Amino acid sequence: MATESLNLFADETKQADYVVGTVSAVFFASNDSFYKVMLVKVSETSLDWHEDEIVVTGNFADIKDDVTYRFTGKRVEHPKYGVQFQADNYQNETPTTRSGVVAYLSGEDFPGLGKKTAEKIVDALGTNAIEKILNDSAVLQPLGLSAKVSATLVSQLQTNNGMEQIIIGLNGYGFGSTLAAAIYNRYQEKTLDVIHENPYQLAEDINGVSFRRADQIATQLGYAADKPERLQAGLLQTLNDLSVANGDTYTTAKPLLANALSLLENARNVRLDPSKLADQLLELAKQQKVVGDDQRIYLKSLYDAEWQVAEHLQRLLKGDDTPAEFTEDAIHKQLRIVEKQNDIVYDESQTAALTAAIQAKVMLLTGGPGTGKTTIIRGLVNLYARLHEVSLDINEYKDKPFPILLAAPTGRAAKRMSESTGLPASTIHRLLGLTGREAEPDEAATNDLEGGLLIIDEVSMVDVYLMKTLLKAVPIGMQVILVGDKDQLPSVGPGQVFHDLLASDQLQKIQLDTIYRQGDGSSIIPLAHAIKAGRLPADFTQNQKDRSFIACHANQVENVIDQIVGKAHAKGFSASDIQVLAPMYRGSAGIDRLNVVLQDILNPKKSERQKEVTFRNQKFRIGDKVLHLVNSPENNVFNGDIGVITGIDLANDKHSKAKSDQLTIAFEQTEVTYAKNDWNRLTLAYCMSIHKSQGSEFKMVILPMVGQYNRMLQRNLLYTAVTRAADMLILIGEPQAFEACVTNLSVNRHTTLTTRIQTVLDPDGAAAAQEKVKATPEADDGVTTDASPDAAAATTPTATETPASNTPKDYRLTPELVLSRQIDPMIGMQGVSPQQFMPTASQG
Repeated sequence: MATESLNLFADETKQADYVVGTVSAVFFASNDSFYKVMLVKVSETSLDWHEDEIVVTGNFADIKDDVTYRFTGKRVEHPKYGVQFQADNYQNETPTTRSGVVAYLSGEDFPGLGKKTAEKIVDALGTNAIEKILNDSAVLQPLGLSAKVSATLVSQLQTNNGMEQIIIGLNGYGFGSTLAAAIYNRYQEKTLDVIHENPYQLAEDINGVSFRRADQIATQLGYAADKPERLQAGLLQTLNDLSVANGDTYTTAKPLLANALSLLENARNVRLDPSKLADQLLELAKQQKVVGDDQRIYLKSLYDAEWQVAEHLQRLLKGDDTPAEFTEDAIHKQLRIVEKQNDIVYDESQTAALTAAIQAKVMLLTGGPGTGKTTIIRGLVNLYARLHEVSLDINEYKDKPFPILLAAPTGRAAKRMSESTGLPASTIHRLLGLTGREAEPDEAATNDLEGGLLIIDEVSMVDVYLMKTLLKAVPIGMQVILVGDKDQLPSVGPGQVFHDLLASDQLQKIQLDTIYRQGDGSSIIPLAHAIKAGRLPADFTQNQKDRSFIACHANQVENVIDQIVGKAHAKGFSASDIQVLAPMYRGSAGIDRLNVVLQDILNPKKSERQKEVTFRNQKFRIGDKVLHLVNSPENNVFNGDIGVITGIDLANDKHSKAKSDQLTIAFEQTEVTYAKNDWNRLTLAYCMSIHKSQGSEFKMVILPMVGQYNRMLQRNLLYTAVTRAADMLILIGEPQAFEACVTNLSVNRHTTLTTRIQTVLDPDGAAAAQEKVKATPEADDGVTTDASPDAAAATTPTATETPASNTPKDYRLTPELVLSRQIDPMIGMQGVSPQQFMPTASQG
């Protein structure tokens, strides 16, 4: 592989400029990538350059100051730092003459290897001896060198050249510094071999390497368009894309094969045989990278996650350690004391909810805005403390775990939880110790939780991966209360976990329906409940004391928001008080355009001296409200967290100590400094998506809704947006767009978590349900008319149930018969439970 990477490099040198020299100084070296900024003393160059030194930037391995390097790339004029040489690649200028190679091998880097031995090696292997040894150290065996000398020689050559050749190879494939580091960290010395043998492995293993990127490398390496590895990679990419786009945990053969075929053919502009793609789908199943269950096809990780959520629930519900039992009299006695302490009187439904929750192993609590979820959480915390005779003073638990754990998916939701209870609350990621920069909840090791009671709020935002990881960390005996609003948008990630948990008959649940928070005359909460019921109230377009409606078309939204925010700002509303929410990023009424308008109102550039940086068509200034777009648990900042820019440190400032441009952001729970290569994690937050606003509340919400958002106009989207408003709600746009929202029910995602829970917690009931399905006459096309995906999957006939008229004449199992649903690929597996092949709760 080293030879191949050098050949790639040689091809590039014909077209690129070069600089040859030694490194005088390293100005900057990234801690988490291979990017460096160096000063190089020039000995030779193709540039019109008459100075002794030049600044060189690029991806490099460990650079030695006494080694000559050849850098290839181009001269650039940096607006801040002046002339630089931007290196696309480089190589160690290893000596190429006999005397040069002999001198190199007999030098200080190779102790015990003298001049005569070096001459012996070069005479036998030639002037490219170093390359031959790196490719295959067995070439040294006929030379009769001692084992110690051979080992030293190979080890030192690999140290001097091994990692260097890998970085050179990665540069040759066009990887940036961060991805190059991630790839090297995964494969180490085997990096180039892995890429050469199967470049599509990168798309499977490395977060940030797409199928298209891997396919470009494969094309460069001469991979055929119908090579099995390519077809498999296209299928996995498509399965993942469908999951991300739709939030489903599974798909079926037809959309999977159709979309994969389109991806594979369009990427190379070729025609492919669909049957070969079907063959590779079965091959992926054999490799256990995908799972086929009835007509459903899952990524293995999503299939496992659903089963493991069910199994962990079973572990918690069936475990020997049970919560302390209290009589109803004892509970009610302590409830009366809690009422007095909090100056509240619980009604019958609240008393029932608290009584049930304090005795449950696992319980679900759901309700809309104003129905008292926060009141129940606060009461439950105090009731638990009184019944268990534990203190709620955090200072008393310095050397032992606090008995009550509170968490939510986002920092803002956790803060609201803490404010309402007076107790510490954290993000779920923080609670679990998910602190790695690239940690994925479905893969990362987590902390085992300690305590007696766990309450999680805003559970509708939790996807199936995170729920599996959370439940895995809960010990038997810890009570778990999951709280959320079932009518809000589901998680950004795959699954609709809270919806599916509530749909299960095997889990204890309480729904709060009484609206308590409307005695102050609020019109926002009744509006939200009307939307949930599928209607707009008669006074929807009439202005209320806390709600307004302004009719306008899409091209007028920008101007209307300009006027509203300008007046609100003049009346003392700050940027943190005002939040514009919109469903889409593009268009005249999209998030991107509205952010520009709002920034100029709320944080205009007041002078040329005011610091400002531009990144990906966005301008960032001190005082700007920004949104964090990904989970960064290492900094305690998570997807959806909002912060304010408090500092801009430019590397070219006279008094700056920064080696690159930096932004400092103050979030509610921490302050983080972002180097420029992390700015893609940020965006302006004056206007944000409704999805990103989940778990937050804002003093004033401005909500445009127009026909331009057509494909996003759904009931749970509008409901979620309206319930973000704490005090004031300003609705603008087209009345028919709001009507479309309440009319259009969001389509339930394709998931099977409810079925898994029933199978694990109530196998007899699940079996009876299946028998009932078998006894039901099938529709002509074999597809149920039930709206539930689970029902559709359960009632579609398999080979053992296929009507006689459809029985195939040939019973051999072929891809065509499986994919046409004429033969069940699980034939002969009757009576075998999936749990027999699943990891136990302690393993999963």
